[in-house]
Amino acid sequence: MNFPTYIMHLVGSGAVAYYCAVQIRDLRTRPNILAGFQLAESGSVPFLTKLSERAAAEGDTWLSEKLTKHAADETRHGQIFAHALRQLNKQLIDFKSLPPDAEETRSQKQRSPFFATYYEGYTQEQLKPDVIDWNVFLGSTYILELDASKDFARMANVLPDSDPKARNLKLGMLSIAKDETNHAAYLYEAMTRRMSGDRVQKLVEQWRTRKVNALLAFASNLFQGNGPTRSLVRDGAPQENDLELTVA
Repeated sequence: MNFPTYIMHLVGSGAVAYYCAVQIRDLRTRPNILAGFQLAESGSVPFLTKLSERAAAEGDTWLSEKLTKHAADETRHGQIFAHALRQLNKQLIDFKSLPPDAEETRSQKQRSPFFATYYEGYTQEQLKPDVIDWNVFLGSTYILELDASKDFARMANVLPDSDPKARNLKLGMLSIAKDETNHAAYLYEAMTRRMSGDRVQKLVEQWRTRKVNALLAFASNLFQGNGPTRSLVRDGAPQENDLELTVA
């Protein structure tokens, strides 16, 4: 990436990293950010599953298998965050029980400043799994997965080892970070299978620039006091303190 883009990348990613670290370290805000992660990870499973079916129908068995594994990983990630919530006696709210105006929460990903900027120029119809351009999916998701691997590792490392629940979450998030690294690797390989090295680099640069702009939009929204305000959690049944979820 060019130097101005690199500087903006540092500014945007630094602001978001600080925000997420503060949110997950504070027990008052940790449940909501965990619920957001659970929603995002679990919510991507149907999309990835449909993409896997599409790849298989198009004769790309290799990509289909990678996408199936990706979907399975995201299912497990959702379970890790759900488990962490249960240890805090919380659980994700039941969106079906919310009033009609809560539709905004369910479509937060699509309407957020981050994703609105990241996918600027693309309609929701164009981003559906049965029609999305493969290069759009591969390039955009590669950048997201690559950065997520670093973000989850950073957040995990701010959690204290002295608290058993926090340490359990830390181990889970480090496991997730490793999965995200593997996802980025197969997505990059998928791009190299479809185009030349020069075209891959141009595609990656395109989505890196979009990510920088999206991060700046997100950071600006936070600094203006327009960050997420709706709670995504409700009280859940108490759980055993020593209950752990396998992350291997």
